[in-house]
Amino acid sequence: MHGKSVLLAVFLAGCAATAPSTSSGPAPAQAVSTQDIDRFWAAHDEALKTDDVAERAAIIQRLYIDPGTPGLHALMAARRYTAQSYAEAITRYPKFWASVRPLTARARDAATTLEQDVAAFRRLYPQLQPATITYAIGALLTGGTTTGRMVLIGAEISLTDETVDVSELPEPMRTRLGAFFATRPFANNGQNNIHEYVHTQQRDSSDVLAARTVYEGVAELVAEQVTGKRPALELYRYGPAHAAEIREHFVAQMDGTKWGDWFYNSSNNRFGVSDVGYYVGYEIAKGFYEKAADKRAAIREMIELDYADVAAVKAFIQRSGYLE
Repeated sequence: MHGKSVLLAVFLAGCAATAPSTSSGPAPAQAVSTQDIDRFWAAHDEALKTDDVAERAAIIQRLYIDPGTPGLHALMAARRYTAQSYAEAITRYPKFWASVRPLTARARDAATTLEQDVAAFRRLYPQLQPATITYAIGALLTGGTTTGRMVLIGAEISLTDETVDVSELPEPMRTRLGAFFATRPFANNGQNNIHEYVHTQQRDSSDVLAARTVYEGVAELVAEQVTGKRPALELYRYGPAHAAEIREHFVAQMDGTKWGDWFYNSSNNRFGVSDVGYYVGYEIAKGFYEKAADKRAAIREMIELDYADVAAVKAFIQRSGYLE
């Protein structure tokens, strides 16, 4: 999620691996890149010297994107960011950028727990493969995502708190991000890093709701086991109070591919709370984990589940006891 410090470690050759290893040797140093953030603000300041949006885009391209890290380029590809995306965001939301700028200085400290957390992760899951983490500035579409063995963090979302000025943002973005920033995401940085790190170890998920739910829920549960933390999000307060209703609706939709009520959404959905699917997935993963006699074996089975195999995912849900 960060980006002000220099490259703290070299990218690892092992990051290109695509299958879990059986090695349980010592964990290599983690590659954490935060250098894109300084580059973004230099480009931002230069872009503001002109009022022409096309010229701003050209400046962003030249000073931020072209010399950017592989992680920045992967983040842009994952969210389809372009120089124009950045130029338009800078032009439309100056109060947002002014308020978030000092918060991205947290990039210097944001990965301080990573080595310790990854070591704890490896103790739970000795097959852990190394991954890189890049903190860069995005254009307001993600706080974190992954591509292969790369964790990609949007610092303008993930290092924030309640001081961010969202007044210029359009609805429903203003309400969604305002509520998220009020939870002080920067305080949950360690958990978020590991959540995304788990995704670099998992197989790709089917688009079927059941698979996506378990995929995200396993990352939440494992990250909690590693860090001892869970995000302070409304979905974790709302979920237990409406568990029966949520379960009934999930069962009705779990075989489909409609995610509107469940993931990556605003509060304008059936529940009036964003991302309730994370709660469902967490409950499924927790049920499976708590039933397991061998916790380490349970962690491995969850991470290595074939999320593209809907039958296997549904069998996993059944074993968790969530549908009972």
